[in-house]
Amino acid sequence: MTVDAKITAAELTARIEPAGRLRALTRRPEFTLALVALVGFVALAVATGGNLLSAGTLGAFFRFLAVPIVIGLAQMVVLAIGQMNLSVGALTGFCAMVAAWVMIEAGLPAPVAVLVALLVGLVAGMVNGALVVFTRINGFIVTLATMTIIEGLRYGVNGPDTFQGYSPGLREFGRASLFGLPVVFLVALGVAALVAFFFARTVTGRQLLASGGSPFAARLSGISNDRSIVIAHALSGLLAGVAAVITVASSGSVNSSIGDDLLLPSFAAPIIGGVALTGGAVSVAGTCLAAFIVRLVDVLQAQFDINRRWIDLIVGAVVLGAVLLGTVRQKLLRRSS
Repeated sequence: MTVDAKITAAELTARIEPAGRLRALTRRPEFTLALVALVGFVALAVATGGNLLSAGTLGAFFRFLAVPIVIGLAQMVVLAIGQMNLSVGALTGFCAMVAAWVMIEAGLPAPVAVLVALLVGLVAGMVNGALVVFTRINGFIVTLATMTIIEGLRYGVNGPDTFQGYSPGLREFGRASLFGLPVVFLVALGVAALVAFFFARTVTGRQLLASGGSPFAARLSGISNDRSIVIAHALSGLLAGVAAVITVASSGSVNSSIGDDLLLPSFAAPIIGGVALTGGAVSVAGTCLAAFIVRLVDVLQAQFDINRRWIDLIVGAVVLGAVLLGTVRQKLLRRSS
């Protein structure tokens, strides 16, 4: 008795493809981050005796995750072209102060304040990009200078005083939930989806990645690297404006120190998420997952009263390790190609 062992090419492909796709998925940095996030969340839930899973604590967890996600994306779009934006935290604080000023001092409604905050962020980002293009100075230096300028402007809006008691509707929006999740968190996820679509499906997004990956090759292809720089910084500023609106809505009060603690998280999320400092690649999912992990560390610090300096040391060490691993990975890829 014989058995026909012949397998058609289509049948062989059908058998191999699922295994190959699964193997490729498990090798992606996002898969590792998802596992770390899941294990870390479960471990923290157990360590807190289930307190993390209570409705109030879980809601606060995701509510205060919204800004780290958006601010990480704001840094990611600039890293995509191989530059940095050191002013992203200060700009977020400045936009928040301006939005509060518009509502309290100018007496304008919340929708106008939101639009003003977004516009201020967009214009400030365009200025950053234009300065990089016209001066030919690296974005690290340019945004370091604009960061100090914006910090002064932020203080000048209301001095050391605090803005509070603004639009009840906006504050209610910041506390609102939908399907058990804070609305501001869902807004952050929506922004992440739009950024992912921008880089994956639009010509401009792909041009930004091309400029970051190889400026010389991009120029030969007819892509304006200067235009990519301005667009990337403008988009970063716009996202900082979005983070400012979320901050104003969810916090209920803003002062001149707001945004000072956002610089490290803005780098931690995309770098831990697998975004290269040299440009040419982004990972929206990785950035969101890394922001989630950093948020777990913040909750750990609050739950067990750990000195904040130790937390900064841990996050900084993880960022440094991610940069070193990325450098080693790129060298290995060059050798194999």
